[in-house]
Amino acid sequence: MGMSVTISTADHSDAEKILKLQYLCYQGEAELYGDYTLEPLTQTLDELRAELAHGVVLVARLGEEVVGSVRGAVDDDGTARIGKLIVHPRLQRHGLGGRLLAALEGRLTAEAEAKRYRLFTGHRSEVNLRMYRKLGYEQVGAAEPVSRRLSLVHMEKTAPVEPSAITYAASA
Repeated sequence: MGMSVTISTADHSDAEKILKLQYLCYQGEAELYGDYTLEPLTQTLDELRAELAHGVVLVARLGEEVVGSVRGAVDDDGTARIGKLIVHPRLQRHGLGGRLLAALEGRLTAEAEAKRYRLFTGHRSEVNLRMYRKLGYEQVGAAEPVSRRLSLVHMEKTAPVEPSAITYAASA
């Protein structure tokens, strides 16, 4: 009998697992852009712990294994900044990224009154761009050049008016 993936709030004991998964997941992006100094690959454990303390960090678990994660926080103007959506390579393309994103959107709307969600990805990251578009995100503004090889595409969508219509995974 197979196990199902559960989504819950991350805690400090998850930090090292998240960081290791993040390092694994961003290898493909680093290769795509020829840049192994991307911020997710250089982030320290202390920096990740600070994100755990000041924002919403969700994890997807398969049994005890952390197989996905996403982070977000809401600005004073109601913009939810979403980042570092990661799914273990062996579980990609099965809808887990969309489930994590929907759970985070729900939490940020219900708990912090997010009015819009904003995220970014690299301009060559076609799988990510396709997924975000499928989930209702649209590009805002021109791609932002970061280096000779990388430009960031910022994407946004409006939060639903009725936060009660959103369901999210509560911490177990």
